[in-house]
Amino acid sequence: MENIYFLAAFWFLSAVISTILANRLKISIALMEITVGASIGFLALKLGWYDRLSLDADWMKFCAGVGAVLLTFLAGAELNPETIKNKITEVSVIGLFGFFVPFAGASLVAYYMLGWNLQASLLCGIALSTTSMAVVYSVMLEYGFNKTEYGKGILGACFINDLGTVIGLGIIFAPFTYKTVVFIAVTAFLLFILPALTHFLIKHFAYRTAAIRTKWILFVLLAMSVLALWSGSEAVLPAYLIGMALAKTMEEDGHFVRRLRTLTVGFLTPLYFLRAGALVNVPALVSVPLIFLLLFAAKVFSKIAGLYPAVHFFRHHKKEKWNYHFKKLRRERWYYVLLMSTGLTFGTISALFGLSHHIITREQYSLLVGVVIASAVVPTLIANKFFLPRHLLEKPVLDDQSPDKKEIKKKM
Repeated sequence: MENIYFLAAFWFLSAVISTILANRLKISIALMEITVGASIGFLALKLGWYDRLSLDADWMKFCAGVGAVLLTFLAGAELNPETIKNKITEVSVIGLFGFFVPFAGASLVAYYMLGWNLQASLLCGIALSTTSMAVVYSVMLEYGFNKTEYGKGILGACFINDLGTVIGLGIIFAPFTYKTVVFIAVTAFLLFILPALTHFLIKHFAYRTAAIRTKWILFVLLAMSVLALWSGSEAVLPAYLIGMALAKTMEEDGHFVRRLRTLTVGFLTPLYFLRAGALVNVPALVSVPLIFLLLFAAKVFSKIAGLYPAVHFFRHHKKEKWNYHFKKLRRERWYYVLLMSTGLTFGTISALFGLSHHIITREQYSLLVGVVIASAVVPTLIANKFFLPRHLLEKPVLDDQSPDKKEIKKKM
């Protein structure tokens, strides 16, 4: 037990250092946590201490997994269904282009240029077609975009993109069985009754008992995670749908949402991002740099090729002066495209699925995970450094978890 407490203290010290560095360097905290995690993993490997990090320990995987689930739930809760209805064409077109073009591009590169077999190439396409909801939402939350029409559009497009990834993985590799039918039926029924059940619970018990809303949300998310994993799907998919179903309910109680964010961002997601970075096998990537760079280019450039025309079509304004208007639009479009070019959660999940089902080798797995994590770092860094749409942050909606005006000015 002492070892668990020691390791937990070590990882949270790393999270504190990541936060300080992120503040000093003016980049995303999630991005810095991934980078610090990768540095820790590399040093531990060189010193022969890698196994002592307990990256595959049950407690570590559980905390990181719950962090991903809660972060995905909060991202879904930011998307009011009415907002999605108003932007359904935009998020659907951009999300589908963001999935299909990189899926085709990465698959073709793996098959024809790297000589991977068909199954491995298709798995490569699936893993590199993803968008990281965890990274995107963390950035949205950190800068305050999650309360804007612009940020909600990005989150909606990310959901469509990752939904395509999950469906593609299921159609191509996972067998469609009775378990899949049970999962879909239970999810649909739960989404139908969940708002009413949650409203009843809040009305009769929320202000009389300790944190019953948090307990209820955790119960629903973990129960659906079990069902999703049992059916061959992924735990984060129902979390996003549950968040969307409860968006209106969550919107009515900002204090509860802030407390849930504190639990998620303060305790769980640092372990998720630090672990994701530490899992990168840096020496394996350095040994085959050309293959790594080729796969990275296949993901990012095919993402840009698919996303930019679609984003360009939907992001336009007519009321402003042309010269200033063009600069703002350029930032909006490139920021949108670069954030959607990130990858992490579903990419690593897809790669792990391929490894565990013997579709790809361990070397191919290391390459894919390395590329996925690099895509969480590089596009986000470029987006926040050069294309941050400052004009959308001029009148932010502030709460306890949103950056205040001074912090926003610093990040600009």
